[in-house]
Amino acid sequence: MTKPIAGSLEYWAQQKPNEPAIIDESGNELTWKDWNDKANQLAEAFIQKGINPLDIVAVRSHIRKEWFIINRAFAKIGCSTLTVNWRLTPSEVRYMIEDSGAKAIVFDDEDPVSFTNELKDMNLNAWLTIGTNHSIPGVDRIEDIISRTTAPLRFADGKKVPKIVYTSGTTGKPKGVHLPLTLLKEREKEITEYMLDMEKAKKVSPSPENKTLLTLPLHHGAGPHAAELAHSKGNTVVLLKRFNPERSLQLIEQYKISTWVTVPTMLKRVAALPKEILEKYDVSSITFLSCGAAPVSSVLKQWAISYFGENVLYESYGSSETGLVSLIPPDMIMVKLGSSGRPYKNVHVSVRDEQGNPLPQGVPGELWIKSPMTIESYLNREPLGPDTLDKQGYFRVGDVGYLDEDGYLYITDRKKDMIISGGVNIYPAEIESVLLKHPAIQDVAVIGIPHDDFGEQVKAFCELKTGANISENELHEFSKKELAVYKLPRSIEIVQELPRNTMGKLLKNELRAQYWRERERNI
Repeated sequence: MTKPIAGSLEYWAQQKPNEPAIIDESGNELTWKDWNDKANQLAEAFIQKGINPLDIVAVRSHIRKEWFIINRAFAKIGCSTLTVNWRLTPSEVRYMIEDSGAKAIVFDDEDPVSFTNELKDMNLNAWLTIGTNHSIPGVDRIEDIISRTTAPLRFADGKKVPKIVYTSGTTGKPKGVHLPLTLLKEREKEITEYMLDMEKAKKVSPSPENKTLLTLPLHHGAGPHAAELAHSKGNTVVLLKRFNPERSLQLIEQYKISTWVTVPTMLKRVAALPKEILEKYDVSSITFLSCGAAPVSSVLKQWAISYFGENVLYESYGSSETGLVSLIPPDMIMVKLGSSGRPYKNVHVSVRDEQGNPLPQGVPGELWIKSPMTIESYLNREPLGPDTLDKQGYFRVGDVGYLDEDGYLYITDRKKDMIISGGVNIYPAEIESVLLKHPAIQDVAVIGIPHDDFGEQVKAFCELKTGANISENELHEFSKKELAVYKLPRSIEIVQELPRNTMGKLLKNELRAQYWRERERNI
């Protein structure tokens, strides 16, 4: 290859070598040329350490510039990234490395000695740290190997770096989600059409001046996807290492951010800022504000529209095993209230009952989804069985929802979150949406807890806004106005903070554990 593919790192390194591709929260810039040069050097260093095409390398990192250098180095080699949550314990990391067959690990732990001591018996080709000074035998600093390595000009093949994301493991051990290169090549036409439709759905004019704020973690699919999309257009990405609501607004104003991909927890934390703080910052540069990964309440949508503007809010839906499924644009978000939009091109949604029979429009059921990104097996596992992937390629995602007469998708709950009390199905999302309307409530998690007569009963955990105060009885009375008696929480507990993962998803399994620990079943 003698010239780079349009939109690639190598392309932009030629087109605008000295302009910033990445800016961190402290204002440190990485230009397109420096990024490309360092990625070349790092790719060479990895090759010298025995990393080859199709190999897997584990990366455990916060949001930082070095992650992007590593990612592009992998693209130049043709290997895959095993994305590792920086919150995981060494034993959890060990499981993922052994299960995936990863050949090396890169990590940015503040205490690298402690981390390596836990895993030092693992036979890996390379151990590399980011951003810490140390002298651990056999462990290199990324910064050092880049500075001492000379490398030829390398070109990636234009495709994304395959990423392996492990499922959360709410049932059984976590499993690696990936699409092998053979499937990617086989579905190339479908994937191209799917990606083009994804772009078309975003009603934003492309501009070289656009800037993206990245606050989502890099061990999940959404954060890297948002950054890669911006970089493919030659846009700058501004990084915030750890989410802070006011700092996000500062960066939006400072850099005139146009694109911000969020999760509901982030928007809730911004909305909870004092009025004088919210009014202090100019956020009018935002033209695309996306929210997903968890249900977005109508109250939160209305607030976001009032603060960021009428024509900027989008809501998305997808899963690790199927990729992005749908997006609803600003002009429909309040018209089709509660919808996640129409499925993208080449994405098909089937709504079925518990026996697998299709259900009519408007009737909620289990969602089975077929997309160009749907997996056929988990990493190093047997092909998925018919209870998860049917013969037509539809994957059972575990969500409950329906399609309306216009083809808009509505997600009503998670199948595993459904509460069965006295033989009646109760959907926590419905109860949560009612409680979230109360002005004192910041966030809510509703679960089923054991009941000797009814099997399960409804319990709500409520996180209050700063300075708010309300009693359980007051919340009961508030709920009665909109919920049938059988749906009402039998107990409401006020908590300081609900458990969440780094994507802001509520960890209901942690709330359930204390109630179901001694039971024969855990749901």
